[in-house]
Amino acid sequence: MDLSPEAIQKILSRYKFRDVAIEELQKVHRIHPAMKPVAGTYTFSDGTQKDLLKLIGNIPVKYEGHSYNLPILLWLMDSFPFTPPICLLRPTTNMVIREGKHVDARGRIYLPSLHNWDHPKSSVVGLLAEMISQFEEEPPLGTKSTGDNRDPNVLLAFVSNLKINEGGVQHHDHLINKVTVIGGGDLGMASVMSILAKGKVDRLVFIDVAESSTKGGSMDLEIFNLPKVEVSKDLSASADSSVIVVTANAWSNEQSYVSVVQTNVDMYRGIIPGLVRLSPNTVLLIASQPVDIMAHVAWRQSGLPPSRVIGAGCNLDSERLCHVLDISLNTHKQAWVIGELSDNKVPVLSNILMGAGHQHPEIAPRSKATKPLLDRAFEMLKGRGQRSWSVGLSIADITHSILVDQRKTHSVSTLAQGWGGIGAEVFLSLPCVLGVSGSTRLAGVSLGQEEDARLRESVTSLCALISQLRI
Repeated sequence: MDLSPEAIQKILSRYKFRDVAIEELQKVHRIHPAMKPVAGTYTFSDGTQKDLLKLIGNIPVKYEGHSYNLPILLWLMDSFPFTPPICLLRPTTNMVIREGKHVDARGRIYLPSLHNWDHPKSSVVGLLAEMISQFEEEPPLGTKSTGDNRDPNVLLAFVSNLKINEGGVQHHDHLINKVTVIGGGDLGMASVMSILAKGKVDRLVFIDVAESSTKGGSMDLEIFNLPKVEVSKDLSASADSSVIVVTANAWSNEQSYVSVVQTNVDMYRGIIPGLVRLSPNTVLLIASQPVDIMAHVAWRQSGLPPSRVIGAGCNLDSERLCHVLDISLNTHKQAWVIGELSDNKVPVLSNILMGAGHQHPEIAPRSKATKPLLDRAFEMLKGRGQRSWSVGLSIADITHSILVDQRKTHSVSTLAQGWGGIGAEVFLSLPCVLGVSGSTRLAGVSLGQEEDARLRESVTSLCALISQLRI
């Protein structure tokens, strides 16, 4: 792989892990010599730009006895290979994008290995192998055809009016920011009002499902006729939502905890698949309890990739922790609370200051100095409960980051498998970068013995509960 051109060397010199990045690029070249490094300028969603390396080339895909070369582009962030690349299709003028489970309407590629990225176990070579495997099952590109002269091997396409350039993919049409909130209780009402207050929603649908035991607010919203708000009891009103917030609970009078949770699982079975059929490109934001279990259930029942199913999780605790560190302890560092939403949750610190522009945050390695600081901040948070309005504000914060593609890092409940050596299929709160297409986890980090033990205990208890549920 030729990394000698001056433009490439200039950009490589700014990479945080230059030597490791070069080693990774050389591995790619040995397996995929057609993938070429090019210097380019990446444009972020807010218009800011950064000079980065990108890999451009084709990957070979076989489908129904035919061979295709699919053109792709991988942007390598300046913290590569410890953060995953941004992967895009590069359709030529005679190609169309076939939107599906692993590709959105703008041509961006989403795969489990991107969501679960954890270098050195994760690599571009492994990513390309997964990409080829998935695209041989569901090709993301097809050839344009007109009239009756249709090649039976040509794939159908869903999307038009797309423009792809070196800075990413852009829509020409304005997309309506539509949000649906499911569940009419106090949390549902708090979420509706908080999301409206953020001001970035064009239309908000509030659905009070019959199966939910949390009711009481939908009639008042109808009476006072708030702008942008539609009140409904029909799930079809949620169609084409960018974000769907589920706050509904269906608690029963059963005596065992498993039976109580099972009532929520049964309710989800009746609503989650239908919601996803109506809004196949949505991000599901789960706030029903227990949130880590219900986010897991929603992911299993929806068929969506894990990047598009998240739970509100420890986001509220994380924002409170940051506030205490910033205001009371004068630390000015980003921090998150991770793990299960229980007494086993763990605080971790970022490696960058709060508000540090477009630097990509990473979890800082544990040190003797950070533990007492985080322990003190955690102690100051004791007694602050998870009130409906507080959680509603947290939900609005998460929703806002998704709608405006803010790329802010939140601690939300996500598929934790592969993070920090976790082998089980469980949902835990982890720092995730959120945008219009859902979540991308930050890389794992070695925790202290006490903190690691807490996470392992949560994994064990969550697995035990999941195994007893009929999902």
